[in-house]
Amino acid sequence: MHEINDIERQLLTQLDEAAVTYKLYEHEAVHTVLESDKINANIMGAHTKNLFLKDTHGNHYLVTVLADKRVDLGILSNVLGAGRFSFGSAEDMKQYLGVSPGSVTPLAAINDNMMNVSIVLDEILAASPIVNVHPLRNTATLSLSGLNLVQMLVKWRHAPTILTIPAKSIS
Repeated sequence: MHEINDIERQLLTQLDEAAVTYKLYEHEAVHTVLESDKINANIMGAHTKNLFLKDTHGNHYLVTVLADKRVDLGILSNVLGAGRFSFGSAEDMKQYLGVSPGSVTPLAAINDNMMNVSIVLDEILAASPIVNVHPLRNTATLSLSGLNLVQMLVKWRHAPTILTIPAKSIS
């Protein structure tokens, strides 16, 4: 069992204060979507993956999509009016979101007080009755509704851009 740190305790307290219904599942550490698959089989709802991106203008984005979606970054950058995307660094992720690769989650917006990262959420997740994300660590999964996720992001001044995230065509 993982000991909950102060930041995660603050997150759970804020969820409780906002009357958000959630369920927390403890499990072994997972670092990739592939590693998560066996754990996800026992957890109902939409499973996610997160892309921490940086554009050529130095802007950072956290894009959350269904776990099996292959995102077309070229089209997404055009839709968002962003520069060409590359993956953001682990150092920037830690500095802005307070998490490390493998633990990234839209809930990390709670740590981004300087508004350095724009959150982009696939509309399927925003409308889902159950969305599964990490609670700031990769040794647990937190399930909540898409509506509650959006409400918390708004509370933390990170109203997400909600859209149909473009998928790569299979060729």
